[in-house]
Amino acid sequence: MKTYSPTGILAARSGYRINLVGLVSFFVVLFWALVALFAPYIAPHSVGEMVDLDYFGPMRPGLWLGSDYLGRDMLSRVIFGARYTVGISLAAVSIACFTGVVLGMTSAVLRGPVDMVVSRLLDALNSIPSKLFGLMVVAAVGSSIPVLILTLSVIYVPGAYRFSRALAVNIDTMDFVMVARIRGEKLPYLIGSEILPNILGPVLADLGLRFVFIVLLLSGLSFLGLGVQPPYADWGALVRENIGGLPFAAPAVIVPSLAIATLTISVNLLIDNLPQKIRDRSAS
Repeated sequence: MKTYSPTGILAARSGYRINLVGLVSFFVVLFWALVALFAPYIAPHSVGEMVDLDYFGPMRPGLWLGSDYLGRDMLSRVIFGARYTVGISLAAVSIACFTGVVLGMTSAVLRGPVDMVVSRLLDALNSIPSKLFGLMVVAAVGSSIPVLILTLSVIYVPGAYRFSRALAVNIDTMDFVMVARIRGEKLPYLIGSEILPNILGPVLADLGLRFVFIVLLLSGLSFLGLGVQPPYADWGALVRENIGGLPFAAPAVIVPSLAIATLTISVNLLIDNLPQKIRDRSAS
C-alpha cells in the first residue's frame, strides 16, 4: 500500500512540486500574518499595561515571555509589535512594487525619452544609501506611520522599477506583443494584458525579497529611535528599549530579535523554495 507525505498530497492536488522547507516557511509567515491581523484579540494585556513589579522578569505562568524594562508583558508587546512590523512593511512594499512595476512596464513599452528620463531619475534616487535617506527624511519630517510607509516605499521603488523593466523589455520584443501593437492596442492594454501576466511570477518573488529588506530597514530605524514611537513599538524598537537586559539574557531583548529573524528567514526560504513554474513564469 502506497503512503503519501503531506507535501506529496499538496503537490498532486495543486500540480506544483512543493518543498517541505517551503511549506514550513509558509506556515511561519502565515502565523505572523495572523498574529498581526488579530493582535487586539489575542494579546493578554494592553500594550502599555504594567503587570510585573520587577523589570526584565523571567518567563513564568501569566508572563509567558517575561516582562520588559518597565514591567510590561512581553508577549503582548511582541504581538502588537508584529502588527506594526508586518503592517508597515507590507504597506510599504505594496506601494513600492506597484509604483516600480507600473513605471517599469510603461518605460519598456514607450522607450525613447520617457524611458531615459524615468530611468535617470530613479538611478539618481537609487544612488542615495537607503539607511541615510531614511534617517534624513524621518529626522527632518518626524516619525509617524504614514511618513515611515512613504519613506520606505520611496527607497525601494527604483529597485522594483529596474527589475520589472528588465523583464518587460524582454516580453515587449515577443511576437504576441507585436501583434497587439499592429492591432492598435493602447498602452494600458499592452502592460495589463500582454506584459504583466508574463512577468507576474518573478515580480511576486521580488516583492517578497523587498518585504524582507523593508522589515530589516524599519527595524534598524526603530532601533535608532526613528521608527514607531512609544508607547507603541515594532520589533526593532522592542530590542532598543530592552537592550539593557542583554547582560541578563532577558527574554525581553531576545524574543523580538528572534521574531525578526524567524519572519525574514522564513520569507527568504519560502521564495527560494517556490515551485519553478511560479518563479520562472516569464520564461515559459
